[in-house]
Amino acid sequence: MGIFGKISEAIFGRRAEPRGLGQASAGTGGSTATAGSASAPAGGGGGNSWWLQAASQAQAQPQGQPQPLSETDVAASLEARAEARGQRLNWRTSIVDLMKLLDIDPSLDNRKALALELGYDGDMGDSASMNVWLHRQVMRELAANGGRVPAELTD
Repeated sequence: MGIFGKISEAIFGRRAEPRGLGQASAGTGGSTATAGSASAPAGGGGGNSWWLQAASQAQAQPQGQPQPLSETDVAASLEARAEARGQRLNWRTSIVDLMKLLDIDPSLDNRKALALELGYDGDMGDSASMNVWLHRQVMRELAANGGRVPAELTD
């Protein structure tokens, strides 16, 4: 599983993949991405009705569009996690703090791996610029995969 998969799993409770290289970024124009209404059962209960809902929703949408399974308020989820942790982390602007909050190793090697995964084409030797890009791109990818992300985190 890639680094973005670990981030999405920590937030959504399921793994999501980046949209891929060359696709338009979510969150442009000051809007936020939202998802459909199908969601997995909270307690992992029996049955597969959530899967059938997701499958029928996928048939109703054009091919090539992300098929999010749930709508998650990313900021609220991260705020709750930060409050429960009791550690002051600036996850709203820092990719390092965001990764720490999600218990993902924020080492430079992991951030470089995440940058490659998300299609970063800048200078990886300039970690400050890469980190700013990474944070914004992670928020855009979370929005594209079913998260409600405030526009100020994706612009």
